[in-house]
Amino acid sequence: MQSDIFTKEQKSNHIPLADRLRPENLEEYVGQETLVGADGVLRKLLESDVFPSIILWGPPGVGKTTLARIIASELSAKFLQVSAVTSGKKDLQNVVHQAKEVRQFSQGKETLLFIDEIHRFNKIQQDYLLPFVEDGTIILIGATTENPSFEIIAPLLSRSRVFTLDRHAPEDLEIILKRGIEYLEKSLDVEIEFEEGMKNILIQKSNGDPRMLLNALEIAVGLSS
Repeated sequence: MQSDIFTKEQKSNHIPLADRLRPENLEEYVGQETLVGADGVLRKLLESDVFPSIILWGPPGVGKTTLARIIASELSAKFLQVSAVTSGKKDLQNVVHQAKEVRQFSQGKETLLFIDEIHRFNKIQQDYLLPFVEDGTIILIGATTENPSFEIIAPLLSRSRVFTLDRHAPEDLEIILKRGIEYLEKSLDVEIEFEEGMKNILIQKSNGDPRMLLNALEIAVGLSS
């Protein structure tokens, strides 16, 4: 069956290619096989009765935000997102209020709160989350590029499971590049050809980051058109 990715041509061409091709389910997600593969631990957790709060630890560009969105979709949970760089306690109070309303008025529907760069929250801000993680008001997914053992307070860490995300392997990037080429060929009605070795150069220069790879592809195609 053709991937849902290729039904997205109606999305504006002003949206970066990486966003247009953002995976929306585990079948579209490429990489991190130990987590989301057929026997992956996150996939197993999604199949269980209760999904825990988790911390996703890894370098930029490995799919932490995308994975959080997919998990929310798989759980049919309300997805709320804040950045610890630009948000404070008042923002957390607002999302907790939303989560309580979701639970009250949506027949117990769960709320998944994704906090990007959670290590940027101070102790007071992290402490504030504890009771709502404990009572299930929110399922917390924190994303961090820093070692959680040093940046996340112990009580919150003890109530979460930590998963490490690695940079995408070249073979994963080949799949993503192929998707990008097929998408652009279809949406632009063109045939894209590369000089010998150019695909490998794009993959190597992306440093394991699919977004960087797709951005480079889009620029290269735009310059040659």
